Amino acid sequence: MGTNGSTMLEPLRQGLPPLDPATVSSAASCALPPRYEAVREARQFTTGTLDQWRMSDCFDDVCLVVSELVTNALRHGLSPGNGLRPAQDPPVRLHLMRWTERLVCAVRDPSHDSPVAGDSDDFAAESGRGLFLVDSFADSWGWHPLGGALSGKVVWALFQVTPGRGCPSAN
Repeated sequence: MGTNGSTMLEPLRQGLPPLDPATVSSAASCALPPRYEAVREARQFTTGTLDQWRMSDCFDDVCLVVSELVTNALRHGLSPGNGLRPAQDPPVRLHLMRWTERLVCAVRDPSHDSPVAGDSDDFAAESGRGLFLVDSFADSWGWHPLGGALSGKVVWALFQVTPGRGCPSAN
């Protein structure tokens, strides 16, 4: 499952060239309102973006992962004690970044709490399987705290992409 500490971003580097922001071939971002309808909006944004990038074979896996990450951000990242101010920018933001050989979905929220995977053995549970699904469909995932002027964290999922062929089945 996800990692923490100094190894949080290591899966983004394993077996692939380093992530250089200057080499991003495409990027898109959208602010999401603090309500559960934002999950549908995030899926629509993701589908439209992947369509523009000619990555329609990635829709199912990527939209499932985006749905889980956004749901977790809304459910756990917007708790009453997170210090949100009414005039603050939208508290949840979805970022999609594409390199030649990878696609990263990242969701920012104002919470400093690390994401916690539920009991993946309890498949009958109503909730708690989101990060298990992210782990199952993405090639890797993790999180890191934000610094500087931004507060909170980013939870990300990585999909390895075959150049010219799109997303292979993960794991």
